[in-house]
Amino acid sequence: MSLLTSHVLLVNEKDEPVGTMEKMEAHRRGLLHRAFSVFIFNDQGEMLLQRRSLKKYHSGGLWTNACCSHPYPDEDILQAAKRRTTEELGIDIELKKVFVFTYNASLDNGLIEHEFDHVFIGTYNGSLQPNQEEVGDYAYLDMNYLSSHIENHPSMYTAWFTIAFPMLQEHMLKGAQ
Repeated sequence: MSLLTSHVLLVNEKDEPVGTMEKMEAHRRGLLHRAFSVFIFNDQGEMLLQRRSLKKYHSGGLWTNACCSHPYPDEDILQAAKRRTTEELGIDIELKKVFVFTYNASLDNGLIEHEFDHVFIGTYNGSLQPNQEEVGDYAYLDMNYLSSHIENHPSMYTAWFTIAFPMLQEHMLKGAQ
C-alpha cells in the first residue's frame, strides 16, 4: 500500500484537484474532497443497503447505500467505485455515473464529511461476500418502504445517504418519464 492510498484528493467546488491530504486530517478539518457513492438495485427494483461495521472510523452501525468511499488521488473515479464495491461486497459490477452533489455534514465523532460526491448506480442479483471489516449487515429494501423509514428514523442512516437518497429518487423519476 502506497502512502497516497491513505490520502484523499482535495478539490474545489468544480471538482478540480487542488491538492492531497491524509484522509483523517481532511475529515478533521472538513476540507472538500472527492468521494463516490454506489447505489445497487436488484431486478425487483429493491435497493441494496449495508449496515456499516461497528469497526468503521465513523458512522459505524448506521445503514447506508451499497458502497461509498474515496478514490486514491491518482485513480479514475469509476475504477475507484468498482474497486471499493469489490473490496466491500465481494462483487464485480458494471456501474453508471448518474449525478454529482456536494455536501457538508458534521459526524458524531467530531469529523466532518465535506465531499464532492460522484453517484453511481448498478444492478446486481447474485450473492454477496461482504468484508466483515466494512459491512456489518446488508439487505435489499423496497424504495417506498425505505423512503418512509428514512423519514421516520433518520438517525439509523448515514448523513450522506439521507441527503443523496431523495436526489436519487428524483433522478429515477426523471428517467422513468
